[in-house]
Amino acid sequence: MVISICSFLICVVARAQHEHHLPAKDSASQRDTIGDGSGNMLMTHAYSLNLPMSRNGSGTSWLPDASPMYMYMMGNARNNFMIHGSIFFRYNNQDVFENGSRSAVKWDVVSMFMGMYNRRVGERGLLNGTVMLSADPVVMGSSGYPLLFQSGETNNGEKLVDRQHPHDLFSALSVGYSHAVTKNVDVTGYFGYPGEPALGPVAFMHRISAMNNPNAPLGHHWQDATHVTFGVGTLGLRVHNVKFEGSIFTGQEPDEHRYNFDKATFDSYSYRVSWNSSSTWAFQFSQGFLHEPEQLDSGVDINRTTASVTHSKSMRTLNWSHTLAWGMNHKNGHTHNEHSFLYENNLQLRTQAIYARYEFVNKSAEELGLQNTFGETSFDINAFTLGYNKRIAPASPVEISLGAQATFNFPPKDLQDLYGKLPIGLQIYLQFRPHQHEH
Repeated sequence: MVISICSFLICVVARAQHEHHLPAKDSASQRDTIGDGSGNMLMTHAYSLNLPMSRNGSGTSWLPDASPMYMYMMGNARNNFMIHGSIFFRYNNQDVFENGSRSAVKWDVVSMFMGMYNRRVGERGLLNGTVMLSADPVVMGSSGYPLLFQSGETNNGEKLVDRQHPHDLFSALSVGYSHAVTKNVDVTGYFGYPGEPALGPVAFMHRISAMNNPNAPLGHHWQDATHVTFGVGTLGLRVHNVKFEGSIFTGQEPDEHRYNFDKATFDSYSYRVSWNSSSTWAFQFSQGFLHEPEQLDSGVDINRTTASVTHSKSMRTLNWSHTLAWGMNHKNGHTHNEHSFLYENNLQLRTQAIYARYEFVNKSAEELGLQNTFGETSFDINAFTLGYNKRIAPASPVEISLGAQATFNFPPKDLQDLYGKLPIGLQIYLQFRPHQHEH
């Protein structure tokens, strides 16, 4: 299936590149010409006729306007179709010096493919349809990939620990409609099955600061895990560069059957305030009530609070993007809050990239599958990742990069008998994605 999806992506890319270079028609038919973003193609945000396309994040979230876009487009003045995605073919060793007993080694493929269609409706309306697919369950199986200190969701009726769960084959199927009341005011309605509620920062695989790192953050289930939710309805109001959103959605995270569509219950809710103070900054604050998000924690609801800031700046042949995010979970019946912090950055040069990620997460013994040994104890987890990649095969219809990254994990003292004093993970990968769009 991965080969079929890759073949489809390359065919679409080749067609898009061909049509990108078609000569313009005469002025009478220019509105119907496949364009290059110079005025004869619809180049707006997915949920606003008056915002730039580069502000698109995941779901209805915002990136800075200065964010680069890696995608291919076809369209005209009233329609556009966009495709983007990423594939990592990699070797993943979570403890190269075998310091502990909780690590694993795996050859795997991490993938995400997205297609988005926008159509102008009259002079003030904009219709959006989005599809996101992942071949993770086909390639990895139901157990996902090894990742020390990661937790969340299940496999074979047991909690996944020290592994990142695979994303569902259908990770997003959504429709949205936006109406421009004025140039500075939009009203938006959004429905996804699955989709993403107004909760948390832009999901990690859509952040420019994380685009070269194949790993999900260790704080994923404290910050942005609701990006795949089976049943979401959102209403949003934009006033200038501030947006207010509210969502109702299914609180339970996707089950371990990755090919089906889970039952929509709409038993949870959230709100988010987003502010792009300039073309280079994007801020958000959000809170949500999640009804029994973990399947094996019956009766345990979570109140989640998140805040994040993303900065992106392009200078000639480079882009430097940063994200600072905080997420807090409060479980009902518990007296303490669990915090997570993340800082990541990506320095993208013409043919090379240097990137890093620092993570802190407070995880309970239960979260790590160690409650029989440690009871109600919680642990402070720290990890630092440093990576580098270089583009190869410049004539390829897709961008291909060869990269490597190392992760330095810092277990608390009580866990060093299991994990070792300093388990170091190593990954080597080939990454495939569309070329940067010159918008």
